[in-house]
Amino acid sequence: MKKYKRLATALILPLLYQSPAIASFTDPVDGKFDLGNHLAENAYGFLPIPILITEPSVGLGVGVAGVFLHESEEDKEKRKQLALTSLDGGAQLIPPAVTVAGAAGTENGTWFAFAGHRRSWFKDSIRYVGGVGGGRANLDIYSDISIGGTNNTFKFATETRGILGVQHIQFRIAQTPLMLGAKQLLGKSTISSDNKVIDSIMALTLGSDAVTSGLGLTAIYDTRNNIFLPTEGYSVAGEYMVYDSKIGSDWNYSNLDLKAETYIPLAEQWILAFAGNYQYFNSDDTFLPPTVKPYVKLRGIPSYRYQGDTIATIQSQVSYKVDTRWLVSTFYGTGFTETKTDMTLSNNEELTNTVQAYGVGFRYQIARRYGLFIGADIAFSKDDNALYFNVGSGF
Repeated sequence: MKKYKRLATALILPLLYQSPAIASFTDPVDGKFDLGNHLAENAYGFLPIPILITEPSVGLGVGVAGVFLHESEEDKEKRKQLALTSLDGGAQLIPPAVTVAGAAGTENGTWFAFAGHRRSWFKDSIRYVGGVGGGRANLDIYSDISIGGTNNTFKFATETRGILGVQHIQFRIAQTPLMLGAKQLLGKSTISSDNKVIDSIMALTLGSDAVTSGLGLTAIYDTRNNIFLPTEGYSVAGEYMVYDSKIGSDWNYSNLDLKAETYIPLAEQWILAFAGNYQYFNSDDTFLPPTVKPYVKLRGIPSYRYQGDTIATIQSQVSYKVDTRWLVSTFYGTGFTETKTDMTLSNNEELTNTVQAYGVGFRYQIARRYGLFIGADIAFSKDDNALYFNVGSGF
C-alpha cells in the first residue's frame, strides 16, 4: 500500500449551505473572499473538500474529503481577535485539531478511501497523527537492468490492493523547536501484474498476500512561521523505519529518510526557498514488492518512475507576493537515484539516474485566520508534464 501524499491534493470550496448570519465568505479586514470565518464557525461541522488528482502515474481522478476542525471556543476567539488586528496574526497560533475522511478514484482504476486525525496537547508539547486507508493502486513500475554494460529500462504494470494504518506521536524537548517521536505502520496487501511472466514470478516469490509491519524513530527541528505556507524559518526532519519479521512483517528492510526546508525572505515581497530529501534503503531479502523502494518525489516526475536504494533530491523556489492574498512562484528540482544490482556479470555494479523538473505556480490565501493557502502548479520534465493542485508550499 502506498501513501497518496502527492496524489491527492485538494481545492477547498464552500459546498455546505450556510446562513449569512452564521458565516460570511468575506474577510472583515481586507474585504476579500475568505473561508476563515466559515471554517471557524463550523469547527465541529462537516466541510466537503473536492479532490482533483492530476498525478501522471495514475491519471486524472476526482473524489471528496470531509474536514472537521476541533477548536475550543477560547482558542477560536483568540484566533479571531488576532486575525482582526493583524493580517497574519491568527496563523501564528497552534493549528487546531483536524479530522479528515474521504475517497477518490482515477481513470486508470486506482481508488482509495482514508480517514485521519491530527491533534496536539499541552501547548503543542505532544503531537499525535493517526490514520487508516485502503484501496487499489494501478502503477507502472520501471526496473533498470544493466546488460553487457548497457543500461536498459524494463516497464511492467502492477495492481496493488490493501489496507494500511499509521500512527505517529512526538514529544517536544523542553521549550525548544525540537520534537522526538515514534512511528508505527501496519498494512496488508496483495500485488499482481498483467504481465503473465512477472505475475508468475511475483506469485512464487512474494506470495498471494503479505503483511507489512514497521516501527521507527522520528525527529524534527522546526522554526517555520506557518505549517501551511511558511515565509521564513526552516525545518530539519529525520525518520528511520525498520520492517522486520520479529514485529510481524513478511518483509525485512529498513529506510532512512532525511528532509530539510528553509525559507528566506529576500525583501518585503520576495521569498527564496530550498528543500532537500535523502533516503537510504537497505535489505538482505532477495525478493521484495516492487513498490517498497523509495522514489524521486518532484513536481513533474511521475511517482515510482525513478526508484532506487539511494534517493536524493534538491529543490529551489522563488515566490513573489503580489499582495496579502496572491502569490506567484517558479521552481526547479533535480533528483538522483542509485540502485545496486546483481542482474549483471558484476554483482557490485550500480545503476544511477539523474532527473530534472521545473515549473510555475500560484497560491491564494483562502483562510487568512489559519494562514491556509491553496493554488496550482504546472510542472515539466522529460518524462511528463503535470498540473498539481496544492495546499501549502508544494514541497
